[in-house]
Amino acid sequence: MPTSKPAQGNIPVPQLDDVQLETLAVRAGQIRTPELEHSEAIFPTSSFVFNSAQEAAQRFSGEIGGNVYARFTNPTVSMFETRIAALEGGERAVAAASGMAAIMATFFALLKQGDHVLCSRSVFGTTNVFLEKYLCKFGIEVDFVDLCDYQQWREKLQPTTRIVFCETPSNPLCEVADMEELSKITSESKHPDGALFIVDNCFCTPALQQPLLFGADIVTHSATKYLDGQGRCLGGVVVGSEELMAEVHSFMRSAGPALSPFNAWVFLKGLETLSLRMRAHSEHALKVAEWLQAQDAIEQVYYVGLPGHPQFALAQRQQKSGSGVLSFKIRGDLKAAWAFIDAVQFISITANLGDTKTTITHPATTTHGRLSDEEKMRAGITDNLIRVSVGLENVDDIIQDLARGLSAIS
Repeated sequence: MPTSKPAQGNIPVPQLDDVQLETLAVRAGQIRTPELEHSEAIFPTSSFVFNSAQEAAQRFSGEIGGNVYARFTNPTVSMFETRIAALEGGERAVAAASGMAAIMATFFALLKQGDHVLCSRSVFGTTNVFLEKYLCKFGIEVDFVDLCDYQQWREKLQPTTRIVFCETPSNPLCEVADMEELSKITSESKHPDGALFIVDNCFCTPALQQPLLFGADIVTHSATKYLDGQGRCLGGVVVGSEELMAEVHSFMRSAGPALSPFNAWVFLKGLETLSLRMRAHSEHALKVAEWLQAQDAIEQVYYVGLPGHPQFALAQRQQKSGSGVLSFKIRGDLKAAWAFIDAVQFISITANLGDTKTTITHPATTTHGRLSDEEKMRAGITDNLIRVSVGLENVDDIIQDLARGLSAIS
């Protein structure tokens, strides 16, 4: 559902009935101006004009629909929100300036002082820092548990637990959570407002996995990653019910971490090729993981598409394929891990993922570098761990470049 109704004069595109995800990714949510443009329009404006003082008052109060101010209503952003909501199977989406802004908006909108958050240890390092260092300042308790230890989740559940949060697959070890089980655990909370199960779906995207179908209440994304797919823009989005998203949107309106219309337009273009890209990323990643697994200098490979993965059967049930991210431990220390990374020729040394270009990073000193040594140990982030986001270059070329890394440590 869009954040605002189409502005006066805009023309809704015919409704889509009984179409598949690939069609929704290309068509859902579009509106056309009287110019009848075929591609989605960009509305780079900070404000919108009203026909009268009365109309301005009615729009500001919400009495009538329409655009008000680009911090919280913009037609291009609304098109992106409507499309991703359709892909995830949610009633409404709210876009934000980054993935972390989307998570922040969700937590601040839906939590209050005295509430409790239960979170997996296997999350993006900045999510961990946000919860433990900043959210706690507002009288909100946070506990971390092992993603796949459901007994821990139950033991740490409190009567004040309002949010249960996880990534699946996790960053960077590609652990897979049983979402139906976590949804059941969440429902056991005695919080007076009810507890909410939130899943970060960044690694899979709705092209491979739809958490709402497995009991999640809310889905979050860093649109910066696979939704864009080419490393061009920052953005984030949250998907859920109309009731919950109205509260998140209210926070966004007040706090202001808004997504720019240009970035929203870029994400709309990215969604058009999402299914094709995710299939290709998954195929390439599986080939790379199989090759890495056969190398003597590699201690362990973490990829959900490998039959030896601890949650392989679960991943097969929840995901269409394994996505494009994998991690591996080399037989060596920090110095060896850095030597491996520095030896690659064209693979990009960057912490971003979900790009058409293959990227490589050292989690312990980048994405999870702000965690304490103890937190890293608990999360399985070791000095010999390397993460690769497998891109869309020729897969044999990717493997050959990783072989250069191996030659530097053997």
